[in-house]
Amino acid sequence: MNKQDSRTRRHRRVRAKVAGTEKRPRLAVYKSNTRLIAQIINDAEGATIVSISSTDSKGKTPRERAEASAGALAKLASAKGVKRVVFDRGGFQYQGTIKAFADAARAAGLEF
Repeated sequence: MNKQDSRTRRHRRVRAKVAGTEKRPRLAVYKSNTRLIAQIINDAEGATIVSISSTDSKGKTPRERAEASAGALAKLASAKGVKRVVFDRGGFQYQGTIKAFADAARAAGLEF
């Protein structure tokens, strides 16, 4: 089993417990070596409400880009009327860039 397979297995376990609804959509995060991608998804309809990529944001380090992306995502979500979400870490460990993104999203106004 390689690194990607392990992450996929962890993500399946998380998704078995986490689902987004219309009242409380899912904030799904994916992290690659070069960028962080986040989407707010209504799983009941299978529709993406808001999405953002860290390639659009400014910052020198991946952590700074993630924090800037979280703030922008929170603004877009509030414009669509989304305040409360369920956080889906995508099988990644809750540390580093993922934790910085989550903390910045909370500070920008999202509740989870």
